[in-house]
Amino acid sequence: MDCTFQTEQGKFNYRVGVVITNGRKILMARNPNEKRKYYYSVGGRVKFGESLTDAVKRELKEETGIDCEVDRLVCIHENFFTDDEGVPFHEVSCFFTVKPNEKLLQIKSGSLTQDGPSGEYLEWIDLDNCDGITIYPEFFRTADFSQSTEISHFITRNK
Repeated sequence: MDCTFQTEQGKFNYRVGVVITNGRKILMARNPNEKRKYYYSVGGRVKFGESLTDAVKRELKEETGIDCEVDRLVCIHENFFTDDEGVPFHEVSCFFTVKPNEKLLQIKSGSLTQDGPSGEYLEWIDLDNCDGITIYPEFFRTADFSQSTEISHFITRNK
């Protein structure tokens, strides 16, 4: 069971995400069935009783079909937003990097995810040429997790 629950005020999500880069390109997911066009991190909800690293490995395998070795926790993101149906969310995400993996770097843009929502696909986004593209989380545009060994902390409040 996913670590997500409904409260009187809204919904809570506990999730993991993966930062997969190749130079200034980052691998993101997209579901073309969503009303708005946006890209989001590879990853998903943590299951009850699952460690964060186990969740990262599972999500990577589900979405890319590739077994990966987790490198390190790079940031924690507290995200407060309202979805398209008007439901307020409080989401806590832990983002990790993975050890270099040639198979990940060979993923072609447009590749369907292995176990994602119908039609979900992966795409390499060029961070130096992504004006007009909506990316979640937004800090992926500027954060460089390869240069620091500290864990970053981001808070986003969108209404």
